[in-house]
Amino acid sequence: MNKQPFAASVSVIVPAMNEAENLPHVFATLPDWIDEVILVDGNSTDDTIAVARRLRPDLRVVVQSRRGKGNALIEGFQAARGDIIVMIDADGSTDGREIRSFVATLMNGADFAKGSRYAPGGGSDDLSPIRSLGNKVLTGLTNFLYGTRYTDLCYGYNAFWARHLDALGLDCDGFEIETLMNVRAAQAGLIIREVPSHERSRIHGVSNLNAVRDGWRVLKTIWRERSRGAAVSPAQSAQVALAK
Repeated sequence: MNKQPFAASVSVIVPAMNEAENLPHVFATLPDWIDEVILVDGNSTDDTIAVARRLRPDLRVVVQSRRGKGNALIEGFQAARGDIIVMIDADGSTDGREIRSFVATLMNGADFAKGSRYAPGGGSDDLSPIRSLGNKVLTGLTNFLYGTRYTDLCYGYNAFWARHLDALGLDCDGFEIETLMNVRAAQAGLIIREVPSHERSRIHGVSNLNAVRDGWRVLKTIWRERSRGAAVSPAQSAQVALAK
């Protein structure tokens, strides 16, 4: 695996379902130094896999066994060979050029690099007022219950050291996967740094996200995890900070 410009190998996981039109843009933003790209296909009915393989002959493809973004990411994580795992979206909303910042944050001592649209330097072209309000409420609730200091709970651009997969113990199928990762990373005492990220609008197609349905799933996850383990201690909460 190519170790430049970082002394660690990097795997990028891209969950996709019917994203053939968006993949040329998404893959064009990926740095040429990453070691592997894993496309997790949700049984697409378009040319998603064919387009992806044409764009990246070295691509690895995983066909997910169930449905949902959470299941896709978990199966992609399990297939990854890199020291560092980065998760991005296939709709063009996450910019692959930001991967350098996420990896650098991990190389500088973080265990988990968490993207934030609300951190200084971040932003979004896609958040509606309703989704933004819901995210802020859920973020505030999580910070209150777990002693964390997150600014953006429901965002899917994250990176972490593969060695922490067992500590995260991921076991959900839907969009609540980001919340589950954030809560369990904090409960495990991982060093978490928020990385400013700018979210773009989806380029083609329609999102599978449903604000009410998936917001309810996130809320249930927050409450369920409360009974699974203790809240983060004050010493641990200090480990959630903005990346330098």
